[in-house]
Amino acid sequence: MRIEESQGSTGQSNGHTQPAKSAPKSPPTAEQILGEIRDYCRQTQTAESTFGRLVVNDGKLVSRLRDGARITTGTLDKVRAYLSEHRPASTAAAGEASPSAKPLNDAAAANAVAPPGFRFFDNRQKYLLFVSTCSEKSEVGNRISLELGNLQPAPPALRIFDAGVGDGTVLSRVMRAVHARFPTMPLYVVAKEISYEDVRLMLEKMADRLFEHPATVLVVTNLYYGEAPWLTPRSVTSAQGLIWKDVTLTGNTAHGFAEQIGELEGFLAEHWRAGISPTTGNPVYQRPVILTLRREDHSFLLDPIMPRPGRVMADYDLVIASQPYRARASVEFKASKVVTPLVKSLRPGGRLIGIHSHGRDPGIEIIDQVWPGDDPFKTDRYAILRQVKHELGAAARHYSFNASSDARSIFRYHMHTLPDEVSGPIGTSTLFAAWNAAIYVAQIEDNRLSEVVRDGRYLEATDRVLRKHGGLWFNDETYVISRRRAPA
Repeated sequence: MRIEESQGSTGQSNGHTQPAKSAPKSPPTAEQILGEIRDYCRQTQTAESTFGRLVVNDGKLVSRLRDGARITTGTLDKVRAYLSEHRPASTAAAGEASPSAKPLNDAAAANAVAPPGFRFFDNRQKYLLFVSTCSEKSEVGNRISLELGNLQPAPPALRIFDAGVGDGTVLSRVMRAVHARFPTMPLYVVAKEISYEDVRLMLEKMADRLFEHPATVLVVTNLYYGEAPWLTPRSVTSAQGLIWKDVTLTGNTAHGFAEQIGELEGFLAEHWRAGISPTTGNPVYQRPVILTLRREDHSFLLDPIMPRPGRVMADYDLVIASQPYRARASVEFKASKVVTPLVKSLRPGGRLIGIHSHGRDPGIEIIDQVWPGDDPFKTDRYAILRQVKHELGAAARHYSFNASSDARSIFRYHMHTLPDEVSGPIGTSTLFAAWNAAIYVAQIEDNRLSEVVRDGRYLEATDRVLRKHGGLWFNDETYVISRRRAPA
């Protein structure tokens, strides 16, 4: 897109050049203009064609700009004036200086509601120990795989979005199940994750998936929930700093794919960086990154589903939202900043499965013995669904909200122990693993932990609960939001 001056604005009059009063401002770039329009359309749920008709009576304005068409300064002034006049009230109230100013992103919003004392990267060690000692990832993968029977994908691909891929254990299990059910169907998978270490661990699992299911496009991004399904940063500033890397894997062996994926570690270490909120420890990406992977020998087949900057479809058949928010966050935050944006990315017939901790298990008994009356699981699936309906407003009629019965919704996962490990004296390592799992699931802040680890009462409480139940398990609950199909 090039910006041209409108007739009559050349700085000349009656053939004589007017003296320059000041240095002209640098014209905005194509990305800036398109970014502002994209922000407005997303915030107001306005179609780009409708925006073009409202501003200059041209429904193809945005698509032409994206394709590099010229724009006069007169048209630019109309676009800017319209954006300024019709900017959403919530944005104006936030005190933004212009439509292109950076909006409050998901991480910034999280900082306003997350409890103090929670440090994301310190919590990584708890997470890794929890994943290796408990069966939650396996059980979650199995539960999500049950949803595959309800999918009716349409050409050109089955499309999956994982809203927090973690170390990739769940996603790799789901992708195996997808291959078993749809062995020849092209697969488009977008995995959101802000942690460099998790992305590295996840990519290590993908060589086998790309070998078994060669018609796969894998996209990995650190964008926020309101951005990642569309692979588009919401602010112009972030869009200008976007790093987009396409990787084509050569050969046809899992070993070769693994070696090529391993070569990306330097790229990830350099660019997949997160800043830390000084008040809450929550992560914020330093620069938005999008990484795509596909096999070279299937490039022709996969070309129609490859995402490209400015041309991304968010019409997912399946959205995985497993533990996407902190348990202690408000229901308003969970619904508005996490679940609702994901719901809006579903295609007709698409399904979002949400999974979060339920409590009412031996794990919460340990917490209650150390901190009597503490209940981190105040928001159940019913409250989430009610709030998402409220956030969607009139658009909620296009969706179905299924909380299911407790028997179907709630499932259990265990901490791995040997059969005789808790029947006799319980080893210290088992007690520490159980305590770690309990405080990780309950999301106990570090400043609270320091008060109880000075003596042995937390291990005594853990020992009592393990002996009482003969082990340790936790409950998760699920809910499903599906987008209704258009009537035939």
